[in-house]
Amino acid sequence: MFICTHLLSMDSIEKTQDQQHPQYRRDRATVDTLLTSEATDYNLSELARLKIRYRGFPGARDIQKDLEKVLQKWNLTPETLYEQTRKIHAQGEVYRKQKSDQEDWV
Repeated sequence: MFICTHLLSMDSIEKTQDQQHPQYRRDRATVDTLLTSEATDYNLSELARLKIRYRGFPGARDIQKDLEKVLQKWNLTPETLYEQTRKIHAQGEVYRKQKSDQEDWV
């Protein structure tokens, strides 16, 4: 019986451990930029992209907290952010102006 209890507790520990996102370093730099920047079309798109990427992600808590700080700084809710970025993307290709053809939405 002790062995079963021990195995169950080990399993629950593994489930609660935070994971490291493979794009963490790049995303951390982007979030740091967003924290000190204005709400341009590009920055709004980046914020929305990262909010979606880290939604429900079990880790990168610092990034998730800082994304919330940016939302507050720009007086946005997730709903208003996504509404604005849908309009931005409907007008054109905001990322073509700024970046290479590499897609980074995963």
